[in-house]
Amino acid sequence: MKKLIIKGNKELSGEIHIGGAKNSVVALIPTTCLTKGISVIKNVPDISDVSMLITMMEYLGSKITYKDEVLTIDNSNLKVKPIPTEYSSALRASYYFMGSLGGHFKNAEISYPGGCTIGARPIDIHLNSFKKQGFKVTEKDGTYTMTAKKISGGEIFFDFPSVGATINVMLTSVLAEGTTRIINAAREPEIINVADFLINMGAKIEGAGTAEIVIHGVKELHGAEIEVIPDRIEAGTYLIIGSLLGKNLTISGVNREHIISLTSKLQDAGVKLKYNKDKIIVNKSKNLKAVNVKTSVYPGFPTDLGQPMSAFLTQCKGESLFEETIYENRLRHIPYLTTMGAKIQSWEKKAVIIGPAQLKGRKVKATDLRAGASLLVAGMIATGTTEVYNIEHLLRGYENLVNKLNACGADIKLIDY
Repeated sequence: MKKLIIKGNKELSGEIHIGGAKNSVVALIPTTCLTKGISVIKNVPDISDVSMLITMMEYLGSKITYKDEVLTIDNSNLKVKPIPTEYSSALRASYYFMGSLGGHFKNAEISYPGGCTIGARPIDIHLNSFKKQGFKVTEKDGTYTMTAKKISGGEIFFDFPSVGATINVMLTSVLAEGTTRIINAAREPEIINVADFLINMGAKIEGAGTAEIVIHGVKELHGAEIEVIPDRIEAGTYLIIGSLLGKNLTISGVNREHIISLTSKLQDAGVKLKYNKDKIIVNKSKNLKAVNVKTSVYPGFPTDLGQPMSAFLTQCKGESLFEETIYENRLRHIPYLTTMGAKIQSWEKKAVIIGPAQLKGRKVKATDLRAGASLLVAGMIATGTTEVYNIEHLLRGYENLVNKLNACGADIKLIDY
């Protein structure tokens, strides 16, 4: 087990470079299962989710090299095998093997996917879509088996624009017979990144990044290259920290278009941002004003930044309303913030945050990945020392976090206990 020991109120200056997007790379790696060729993925972050996916790919027969942020995957010996609980439970993105193995071999077997316990995250949208394409899907003791004699195109409508389901249906559709239309598709940048990779492999896809994606099935795909987009959640987290502790802190390698929903809220609160190509310079801002934040699907405010943003709101003068609209357990970090001195009233998926509050270092626990990010923010602005336990959650999504922050003036230690 690991924990972070954070000594708070340290001014940050220098530069933090943003790595590849976790939410993109965890889909790009399973996508390579659609071909037995050699694929290259660049700008791959060194995070625990990537390590687990490499282990899963090697279990399926892939030969992999990972050096200098470049992941080379040789699938010439790839085989379809049941993916056991020990792998699938480690991360939510394991369900992308349903789409990639199912699309390639017309057969996949996987135990129920794991990941952070942030609320009900059913895969019904995925399963119903697979069935419409011709798969027979069965479940026994938490293991899903899907088989098909033929994968057919058609219209697939989502009641909710799920990122995971959108990607999974793209994966099963690229080698299907005929044309598939995904209606009410998710529009996140990660969708476009995966679609570009598939197109590089020889797939025919139109409309990625819009509410309607059209996929024309092809006979086969080949190996290809892709670069992982910058991680907008990592960028957003460091921008939030910089707005509270920065002195000309530069966040580089950013795609500004991907984080407009955050930067606009920060500016509404009084944060001054300077832009220079792919860099954003941020300074500690005084007299922050309360703002309301409501998470939504892209291009709305991302649910993955809601928890770090709630820590920011504790420093804003007045009453801020925070509302989570996607997952019901996104507020489990709130009791830890109140223990540190935050003034928060919460119910269901809403919280009223009254600031500014002087936070004090305490022993707290990360209940999930983004809750850990929230407590990181809180610990860095608190007086005294904060100890954040269960930090393995945080390491799933933030590459080289301690070194990046310490290089800019933070005082954080990652230790075993």
